[in-house]
Amino acid sequence: MSQPHIRILATGGTIAGIAGSAIRHDYRAGEIGIDEYLEKVGGLGLGGELSGTQIANIDSANIGPAVWNTLHDAAQAALAETDCCGVIVTHGTDTLEETAFLLDQTLPAHKPVVVVGAMRPADAVGYDGLRNFANAVRVANDPDAAGRGVLVVMGDRVFAARDVYKVRTRGTEAFRGFPRESVGLVTPASLEWFGAPWRRGNEAAFGWPSAFPEVPIAYIHAGFDAGDLRRQVAETTRGIVIAGVGEGNMPDLVREELAVLAARGICVVRASRADEGFVDREPDDDVHGFVAGRALNPQKARILLQLLLASGASDPAVIQRAFDGG
Repeated sequence: MSQPHIRILATGGTIAGIAGSAIRHDYRAGEIGIDEYLEKVGGLGLGGELSGTQIANIDSANIGPAVWNTLHDAAQAALAETDCCGVIVTHGTDTLEETAFLLDQTLPAHKPVVVVGAMRPADAVGYDGLRNFANAVRVANDPDAAGRGVLVVMGDRVFAARDVYKVRTRGTEAFRGFPRESVGLVTPASLEWFGAPWRRGNEAAFGWPSAFPEVPIAYIHAGFDAGDLRRQVAETTRGIVIAGVGEGNMPDLVREELAVLAARGICVVRASRADEGFVDREPDDDVHGFVAGRALNPQKARILLQLLLASGASDPAVIQRAFDGG
């Protein structure tokens, strides 16, 4: 009987980074190719057949639609292979949550898709990448990982793509989840799930967009005014996400300017610059046609809004249901 086959899609990042010294803080992300990396892990006895495709080899700060297009096509093709039991995406941690959420919304959930990274380069003392990768293989090999959407494996924990976010600039415990802290615990030898799979069927929530609509994020701060907002809006802007203070709040004059934008057909989503917490609907949202970002942080709210707009959605009530998780 042939072993299960896991397709590795490599995009670079710290997990493939090199510092040139075990004690240097600065390093070059995306230096190790996937073939070399798989040779490195070949003796670990992880189980299953691993094959790799180099999608990119970059610092994840440089990722965007061009790489996403290639990555999505490769993931879609791998999931369609009958002998493929799962897909692992290696990725830099700086934008990992955005790529994971985008794939979660645009890929079917009948096979595991796991996104993994590292907080230390491959030649650092205490390199966490090998353990994270071994854990990702463990998850991708588990049939019970199907039906959970795209998963993120970091620091011996399994996160749902909708929940996960980066909370620290350094250290191996750099990721957390909200509103679900994590959906499982994993080591190279064990895997425990918290609850049953929550997605059914082979359909993705969204088709892949032919283009990503222009949606800026406006970060609210003390002294932010309507002029600051206007400078972020162009003729081609289709929507805007507010990284508001507290529960998606903003100065009164900014709210008035947003009402003008909403009246022009620009979709306004209120999110929060706070790490955790819900942004619920308020009476002003009903008056102006704003959307409450609920549990999504601004960067994920932007991606969801782009997908909705690209799919033809324009009714704030329809868009709100998507943010509510429905």
